Amino acid sequence: MFYVFRSIKVAFLCAGLATPLAAQILDDLPVPAGEVVLTISGAISITNNEDTAVFDLAMLQAMPVTTFVTTTVWTDGPQEFSGLELADLAAALGIEEGTLRATAINDYAVDIPVSDAVEGGPILAYSQNGAIMSVRDKGPLWIVYPYDSNAAYKSEVVYSQSIWQLDRIEVLK
Repeated sequence: MFYVFRSIKVAFLCAGLATPLAAQILDDLPVPAGEVVLTISGAISITNNEDTAVFDLAMLQAMPVTTFVTTTVWTDGPQEFSGLELADLAAALGIEEGTLRATAINDYAVDIPVSDAVEGGPILAYSQNGAIMSVRDKGPLWIVYPYDSNAAYKSEVVYSQSIWQLDRIEVLK
């Protein structure tokens, strides 16, 4: 079972706003009002904290939301995940090529090719089954692929890229 809901994008597109939504939202990246949950550094063109882009949860939630249901090798049964599509984040920050070095709170790091950041691909999930994910529950952010939508997503490489407790990304050229 696989469902994708792109409610915010659909609403904007139906309203005739065909410009890239993530870029439109981040033309002027605000400063986080709450606790920073994600720091992005490296080869990015939009920043809000010297040479980095920092986000609190509210900022991520204000961007286009993607929700899908998929099974994972770490959970029991189908799970609903909501978050920001990696493709939208890459577009918003001017990331077109290279590698995303995604690092977790415990300094575990994985490299994800920017080519994985496609529409209908992985999301930076902040919600699982309707609840905001805590650190105890693989949060605050978990890179989740829609594993059930594409057989290529059911591989050891993709599973290794599905990093949880994500708190920073460095964009490498």
